[in-house]
Amino acid sequence: MREIWALVNGMSPYLLLGFAFAGLLHSFVPASLYRRYLGKNSFSSVIWAALLGVPLPLCSCGVIPTAMSLRKEGASKGATTSFLIATPQTGVDSILATASLLGVPFAILRPVAALVTALFGGGVVTMATLNEPNETVQKQAEDKPKLSFWQKCLEALRYGFIDMIQDIGRWLVLGLVIAGLITVFVPDDFFLRFADTPILSMLVMLAISIPMYVCATGSIPIAVALMLKGITPGAALVLLMAGPASNMASILVIRKVLGRKTLWLYLLSITLGAFAFGLGVDYLLPREWFTSHLVLTHACCHATPALFNVICSIVLGCLLVYALIMRFVPKKKDKTMETRVFKVDGMMCNHCRANVEKTLQGLQGIDEVTVDLAAGTATVKGDITDEAVIKAITDIGYEAKRQ
Repeated sequence: MREIWALVNGMSPYLLLGFAFAGLLHSFVPASLYRRYLGKNSFSSVIWAALLGVPLPLCSCGVIPTAMSLRKEGASKGATTSFLIATPQTGVDSILATASLLGVPFAILRPVAALVTALFGGGVVTMATLNEPNETVQKQAEDKPKLSFWQKCLEALRYGFIDMIQDIGRWLVLGLVIAGLITVFVPDDFFLRFADTPILSMLVMLAISIPMYVCATGSIPIAVALMLKGITPGAALVLLMAGPASNMASILVIRKVLGRKTLWLYLLSITLGAFAFGLGVDYLLPREWFTSHLVLTHACCHATPALFNVICSIVLGCLLVYALIMRFVPKKKDKTMETRVFKVDGMMCNHCRANVEKTLQGLQGIDEVTVDLAAGTATVKGDITDEAVIKAITDIGYEAKRQ
């Protein structure tokens, strides 16, 4: 518990600041700005997708419905792939948390690696699909109702400190628990056997990371614990890149919506990007850049934390408890209304819920929509067929059926 408490104290001020930035981005940057620059089947759309995706604070599953929505509105396969690679690897919250636990060099390298890998992956997909026709897309509902400045501020607080924590909170807690378990139970010399073969340790990290679900922030304490046990900084970077950028959910959705060829190019880009930057860190850059701050982090485990950090940790803990409780409390339904309920499989966060809700609200004939993340259901009222509702949901990467 001491190791977990030390990690929380080190990360909590930066996490709270990152969640605040996430809320501001969500409330003050319209979604239409992202869609506007991603529709061309050209390398320029790939560049814009990567640049817009790097600071966007979407978790590993939240990026899937967002990217599929962009695709449905006309984004090219290359731009969608670039967005899928760049967005989950970074975000303002994870960049700040990386600086707090792994140091500034790691915090700079993560978004640079995400950007370069996204440009490569999106460019390769663009060239491979250049002659493919871009499917006709339908205009969806507008982004959000117009809000006043103070309403946007309240929306930013709600999104940053409730929705975002609901989305990544359990994965952050899981990452901290895993980090603590690694620190306690993995022998100190376990990873030393890979010290002379960084490529082998990177292969191990890659095999673990690609199918695993972990958010960009939740991967940080795991990387810290593994580095303290002896893995190289390059192998840790492989975990930080491949873990958030891929998981089984994203693999299945990409294969279904973008096709098998795009999926293989997506996975190949992540693999090559992680290996290239991992080898560059281990063989081209001074090791002290990536280990000096780690020594300070390890020392903090045995030092008395500052009062400010303790307060931030308590605030973060309260927000986590509240958000996680609210996430699993089903919404009350109005039983006086005649409704149809659809089971929606694949929703994992508030981005998923909002995307399904927005998609259904944009359908002609729908009068009212309620999407319950905890129950995994969508309740609709209106003059529309079941088939139209199910098709709209499956088109953005989920599975649906009438209950």
